[in-house]
Amino acid sequence: MNNQVNKNQYNAEQIQVLEGLEAVRKRPGMYIGSTGPRGLHHLVYEVVDNSVDEALAGHCSSISITIHGDNSITVEDDGRGMPVDLHPKLKIPAVEVIHTVLHAGGKFGGGGYKVSGGLHGVGASVVNALSSSMEVEIKRNGKIYRQTYSRGKTTSQLTEIGESRKTGSKTHFCPDPDIFEEVVFDYPTLEHRLREMAFLNKGIKITIKDEREGQKKQEVFHYEGGIKEFVKHQNRNKEVIHPDIIYFEINKNNLEVEIAMQYTDRYNELILSYANNINTSEGGTHMIGFKSALTRVFNEYAKKNKFIKDNDDPLTGEDVREGLTAIISVKLEQPQFEGQTKTKLGNSEVRGFVETSTNENLTAFLEENPAQARIILDKCLRAARAREAARKARELTRRKGVLDSIALPGKLADCSEKDPALSEIFLVEGDSAGGSAKMGRDRQRQAILPLRGKILNVEKARLDKILNSEEIKNMITAFGCNIGSDFNEEKLRYHKIIIMTDADVDGAHIRTLLLTFFYRYMTPLIEKGYVYIAQPPLYQVKKGKEAYYTYTEKEQDKLLAELGEGKLDIQRYKGLGEMDAQQLWETTMDFQHRTLIQVTLDDMTAADETFTMLMGDKVPPRRQFIEENAKYVKNLDI
Repeated sequence: MNNQVNKNQYNAEQIQVLEGLEAVRKRPGMYIGSTGPRGLHHLVYEVVDNSVDEALAGHCSSISITIHGDNSITVEDDGRGMPVDLHPKLKIPAVEVIHTVLHAGGKFGGGGYKVSGGLHGVGASVVNALSSSMEVEIKRNGKIYRQTYSRGKTTSQLTEIGESRKTGSKTHFCPDPDIFEEVVFDYPTLEHRLREMAFLNKGIKITIKDEREGQKKQEVFHYEGGIKEFVKHQNRNKEVIHPDIIYFEINKNNLEVEIAMQYTDRYNELILSYANNINTSEGGTHMIGFKSALTRVFNEYAKKNKFIKDNDDPLTGEDVREGLTAIISVKLEQPQFEGQTKTKLGNSEVRGFVETSTNENLTAFLEENPAQARIILDKCLRAARAREAARKARELTRRKGVLDSIALPGKLADCSEKDPALSEIFLVEGDSAGGSAKMGRDRQRQAILPLRGKILNVEKARLDKILNSEEIKNMITAFGCNIGSDFNEEKLRYHKIIIMTDADVDGAHIRTLLLTFFYRYMTPLIEKGYVYIAQPPLYQVKKGKEAYYTYTEKEQDKLLAELGEGKLDIQRYKGLGEMDAQQLWETTMDFQHRTLIQVTLDDMTAADETFTMLMGDKVPPRRQFIEENAKYVKNLDI
């Protein structure tokens, strides 16, 4: 009885204090997001961000990142070199404080950095905590210093090992295999992030080198044009409608805004915003200021130059942003981010600053370039007419009951569960597989919507045309949340939208068309993690009366090795229709045994580039992609 009481007590003895960096090792996800690939790559960004902060302060022009053969990383810069003198309070070298004390750094108002992306001073110490070994070399004061660490602790004293006239810091670290699921760095992931950093900090040279066997390569990112070249890069697979990139940079009262923009013939917008080099994917005050100014400037110019009459409806924000690619980069001393993820800027003073700057500079561009202004205004006016046509189409479909949640599509086999969090809908390729799915499903929680053939490629269509597509209308109606600017997450009827297509080329194409539609017109579905891809089995293997299913080539090889000699009946599934209702349930739909891949949106720029390349009008980029990636294809249906 006494033992039971002690177990249930909640007092000072139950409060665990984790010394030093033990907290980071105990809960790594709190500091780097996850222990999967995203968290692993985050370690590199933390170290690189420190070098970039040196560049922002005007003390660094070159940064190099090397992926070694053992998947360890070296980051080296030509900055001032981390300080090596004794810390006044802790009485240990400052470089040791940086790497062993959480929330220690030169970014808290001590005069080290005016503008910084790494606000919390957790970077180097967290990387140390999550690395099996770490070595830092510093060139400073005409000398070279070295110190080593492991799993958050110091393993050697700071030692002077040579002399040098240069300055800078070099960090080599090995991510801890006890922490991470797999220590393998993805070159394209790092390449994309580092190129972005080079765009955002014009003049800085960032080099990435891969020394791993079979993947050896090196690239240098150096853009004197900064975000102007960023816009050019994002539009390289699109048709631009005017030659000049609209660009301006304004510095005032310790605030800096840099904006580059250009219109294309596309129907979707791409506006990327950054604050102190951090991608603010949820926008914030700088984005609000920019959008507000954009709409006002174009309406004022259109009225002044008789593009629209005084009694005409004004252009909307959607109209003036159609086909726009824009980069907004602000830098400020005390950024206030909303939420831990730092994805939304909250500084109120930034809105007015960006709005005023955009008003003045965009107006000046239009006045000074009337021919380009006319091209852009024509594009906005066509967008306005298409928006009006889409509005009429929506009204017409509502009158028919198509967009009314009361009138669900006839092909939809709905579930009885009314709680969206417990409900899921399978988008199934073909009526045959749809029939099997309807028969095999859990009727309480699983809805089935069969799709006939390939849906419209929304990358090449405006909203008015999209709303005339029967398959797309069925999805919009079934989901209940509407699309585009009318999207309403609260009305979403299912919190799992599962794409279930055949494991062949046509199935992959249908899946890509669906993802394009969700990304372009229902982006929050992907951002909030509501979209999944079902994983039907690749093989069925029968030995006697026993049947086995495998989902990958690796699983198949392992199973065949385990089954050994004997008569085996092996079937390679190409279509969902080859499975009966029971097989489809057991392998692909059963809550307990199925495998689902969640679709995530980690990088808006990479996503936009991919959809533009795969689904856009230009053929050469697609051909290049196929040529570069054909070697990775294992199963291609002839």
